[in-house]
Amino acid sequence: MSSKRRAYPQPSYTNGPGSQLGTPPVAGGFQQPNYGVDQLNQQFQGMNVDPNQAAVAGAPQAAAGSPYGYNQYQQPGANANAAHQSRAGNAAGASSYYLQQGNINAALPLNQLYTTDLSRELPPPISDLSLPPPPIVLPAGTTLIPNSETANAQPEYFRSTLNVIPTNSSLLKKSKLPLALVVKPYNALKVEQEDVPVTSDTTISRCRRCRGYINPFVTLAENGRRWRCNFCNLLNDIPSSFEYDEISGTVKNKFDRVELNNAVVEFIAPKEYMARAPQPIVYTFIIDVSINAVQSGLTGTITRTILESLDRIPNKTKTARVAFIGVDSNLHYFRFNEGLDGTEVLIVSDIDEPFLPSPDGLLVNLDENRQAVEKLLIDFPSYFEDTANQGFALGPALKSGHKMISHIGGKLVCFSATLPNIGEGKLSVRDEASVSGKPKEAKTLLSSADSFYKSFAVNCNSSQISVDLFLTSSSYQDVATLSNLPRFTAGQSHFYPAWTSAKNEDVTKLSKEVSDHLSQDIALEAVLRVRGSTGIRMSSFYGNFFNRSSDLCSFPTFPRDQSYVIEMSIEENINKPVVYFQAAVLHSTSFGERRIRVMNLAIPTSSKLNDIYASADQLAITNIFTHKAIETALSSSLPDARDFLVNKVVDILNVYKKELVAGNVSGASPLQLSTNLRMLPILLFSLTKHLGFRADRVPSDHRAAALNNLGSLPIPYLVKYIYPTVYALHTMPDECGLPEKLIQVNEETGEEEEVISTNIMLPEPINDSKSSWENYGLYLIDNSSELFLWVSGNVVPGLVQDLFGTDNLYAIPTGKTELPEFSDEESEFNFRVRQIIGKIRENNDSIVWKNLYVVVGGSSNEPIEISQQRDLMALRMWAYSCLVEDKTGSEPSYRDFLTNLKTKVSQ
Repeated sequence: MSSKRRAYPQPSYTNGPGSQLGTPPVAGGFQQPNYGVDQLNQQFQGMNVDPNQAAVAGAPQAAAGSPYGYNQYQQPGANANAAHQSRAGNAAGASSYYLQQGNINAALPLNQLYTTDLSRELPPPISDLSLPPPPIVLPAGTTLIPNSETANAQPEYFRSTLNVIPTNSSLLKKSKLPLALVVKPYNALKVEQEDVPVTSDTTISRCRRCRGYINPFVTLAENGRRWRCNFCNLLNDIPSSFEYDEISGTVKNKFDRVELNNAVVEFIAPKEYMARAPQPIVYTFIIDVSINAVQSGLTGTITRTILESLDRIPNKTKTARVAFIGVDSNLHYFRFNEGLDGTEVLIVSDIDEPFLPSPDGLLVNLDENRQAVEKLLIDFPSYFEDTANQGFALGPALKSGHKMISHIGGKLVCFSATLPNIGEGKLSVRDEASVSGKPKEAKTLLSSADSFYKSFAVNCNSSQISVDLFLTSSSYQDVATLSNLPRFTAGQSHFYPAWTSAKNEDVTKLSKEVSDHLSQDIALEAVLRVRGSTGIRMSSFYGNFFNRSSDLCSFPTFPRDQSYVIEMSIEENINKPVVYFQAAVLHSTSFGERRIRVMNLAIPTSSKLNDIYASADQLAITNIFTHKAIETALSSSLPDARDFLVNKVVDILNVYKKELVAGNVSGASPLQLSTNLRMLPILLFSLTKHLGFRADRVPSDHRAAALNNLGSLPIPYLVKYIYPTVYALHTMPDECGLPEKLIQVNEETGEEEEVISTNIMLPEPINDSKSSWENYGLYLIDNSSELFLWVSGNVVPGLVQDLFGTDNLYAIPTGKTELPEFSDEESEFNFRVRQIIGKIRENNDSIVWKNLYVVVGGSSNEPIEISQQRDLMALRMWAYSCLVEDKTGSEPSYRDFLTNLKTKVSQ
């Protein structure tokens, strides 16, 4: 094995079918429109904005090269190589569109509308998926602090499907676009990884009428003594503490207050915001100890993981409490004896009316009982190693756990390898064969089989208890029913099909995810309320929580790795140039403070349909349509959900053709759409082929787990889950897989210096289609939950040698595995590929650990014994299903989908 860089085969063409370079402009294709003074002046008509005062305000200014007025998450490695920028389909066309838009923004009150012909943009320009949403353009003077760059929330915290709001409900209805907010209050698992300003005192100024929090968009009156609410227009007094510090006796500048300068801020809440003092963080571990769990290794793996994670549990105040319940056909409690190292096992066989066998010692302070807890976790597997008990009384265990911690609240964390088969909440295997693939599949297999779980979850919510599930059975577990527990308690379901401790990769994934789950700085006893300007009503809420009232969402614990969607309706005509939204999360921190995290968003209004379309956010729209499709599937059927998604695309194209195509020219292409929405059709098309919705037969547990993920993933992960990211590794630039080199100016000398960062450069993504592949290539697929390393059947032996240490393609390990580890000197290519995989797995806002699956593609030289391996064929089909632009099984290709759309829109 040599460390010398090899030159692997490259495509023999530079442009054409299969090229990874940007395609040149097509004759008669989309051309950037020309705009003159008359066209610009027309843009002011129908807007609630004074043309002389139009400006981009309330949002940070763009970074160099950014097309929009603030930064947004970017595809990692987006600047790997300037010459490599066009590797994502028609990226060149995308960049020219956004750059022109950015140049015009300075002269326009709102975003310009550009039209794209979808049929001429194949393959679709996937570089758009990493762009920020259209900028929010506010009138000058909208913010209290002039030219504030932090007044409007960054889209990763708070974003709207429409960055221009229709002035009336009829215009919204006419547009066929959804009006919704996407809220993700936290953007890291740990507090210290976020940079959200916190108020320096407990002074909270709120509107007396609408209860909105003072924010960067209020105005001052009466020489600064009062502030006018931007939601309801009421005048309120400025607190004296804003201008005078009674403790130090010093005069303060109210304009330095963080809540007047920042869109996202945390208030330290006074006692009036507490129904009771902040409670300690509590974890009650409900562990399956039946024969299935013991033999699969779940019991031993989980107890070892908890033991190794004790120091990661948030416990700055030394008040965290823990309890353990082992579950088979009996309930096994563990009583910690104060002052003693050991524990005693108390067994309750009466599962019809479960009770707590001891008034104390079951739920204990972790810090004070650390030695005993550690000893229990070490000894735990030995208590059940000889078990033959096949029962799993989950329902009674949940009720016991609730009884144990209901006076405090906290988490019930359940680990299961067995279908609940005894006691309350007993479930049975459903008949999948008779309904799978049929219209009644969803109602038969995806609905709850027992009302106990939802009713119990609602009771948990009122007791400030969340439930999290880690399901690992190799057989049916009824994920659809069990997922009601986390859905209504702000928890999450984690599904590990065919998990076994005999597979190191399985152990690694479960252990890492459980450990990261326990390390989250979760918020406790939280409620979320979203308010908007007069005339806008919050109508529907989507996510894992419980609606306590029409506008109050309850979270016993608030996770940091989920997002939420609020659909809105326009109840009254809007006659103001700007509308405002505010999301507030009242919560207790894991370190014992009561706080309110507040996020603010200001958006301009317009009565013109072209303004609405020009500022629509295709990723946020995909998010709300995903929730609506899930709702349709569960209330009606999977075919209806797929039809819903397709019909939404048809409706939007019809509106665009009828209302916004220049002159509505007869014979014009029916597949024209605003350029900022040109990835929406392929995202919704890909969603119809997703595991959660596809027409092919899918095990109901897998489908239910997929729907759970679709309903809770934040937008960056959701998009990748719908449209996987594919990297070509055999042609990646030399700097990919290595630390990024940055240029910075030395403050002392003023000279530029090269600095090596810790950020690993990634290749540019390519389209999800085999037409983008070479038959000798090496490709990495990231679908947000797994990684696939596709080794083409005709790959050159040298590449296989450098990556795997053998030149025999059929000798490399396939399936769930890890790459062999070679140093940079032994094999630079192996080192760089592993660095790329490590970078993709690295995140601080999700607990998901992505397993790697190595897949060897077929070839004419493939030995017959290899081609007939069922596991390999299934693995290839699984990886192929990520290529959503291609025809897979009974599902059409994206090109065929556009052809069908053309027929429907032309009707």
